[in-house]
Amino acid sequence: MRPSGRNLDEMRDISIQTGVTKHAEGSCLIRCGDTHVLCTATIEDRAPSFLKGSGMGWVTAEYGMLPRATTTRNRREAAVGRQSGRTQEIQRLIGRALRAGVDRLALGERQIVVDCDVIQADGGTRCAAITGGWVALRLAVNRLLETGAVTSDPIVDHVAAVSCGLYAGQPLLDLDYAEDSEAGTDGNFILTGRGQLIEVQMSAEGSTFSREQMSALLDLAEKGAARLVEAQKAAI
Repeated sequence: MRPSGRNLDEMRDISIQTGVTKHAEGSCLIRCGDTHVLCTATIEDRAPSFLKGSGMGWVTAEYGMLPRATTTRNRREAAVGRQSGRTQEIQRLIGRALRAGVDRLALGERQIVVDCDVIQADGGTRCAAITGGWVALRLAVNRLLETGAVTSDPIVDHVAAVSCGLYAGQPLLDLDYAEDSEAGTDGNFILTGRGQLIEVQMSAEGSTFSREQMSALLDLAEKGAARLVEAQKAAI
């Protein structure tokens, strides 16, 4: 039995609310159970300097967690004066994941910045940020298409992410914090809408895992990602 009471292959409740901020070209609030992440996408009419003259665009991401997103208050990283290694790793992951679903030549020489701010954390924040970040990105690109700034849709596929892990030797889909903190193996799976893998992060936290167990987790991840893509489609 899972601490959450869910079935082994059962996702948390998913909700994606779009248009939650006034000024961003694309925005949504994604809720995966008790993990809530605000995602906004900003269009900048220039690409980074390393792409100047290439005709190609760029998608990047920034990630942060509000001080009381967790059970105890975390100091703002701005107050400390630097980002943590965890924050840098997560926002690079989000950027890589979202770029995998974009034709950067069709985007043209512009940049879209996706900001992901965790309002409330209960496990799987980076996965929720990727899934919600794609929705914000999709809405921002829709704005470009509506205004004629781009003539060919740069979005080539959905991008969604879900966590899976081994808890008490059992493969679980969509870990919440209670499950994630005690999992023997933890993995984050990023997939396209067509079921193609973008990135897999897996590590043995308390015990090693077999190839068969890894395959079982991948099967769960494919099921979970398909459910998330359905939620993305419903939202947009």
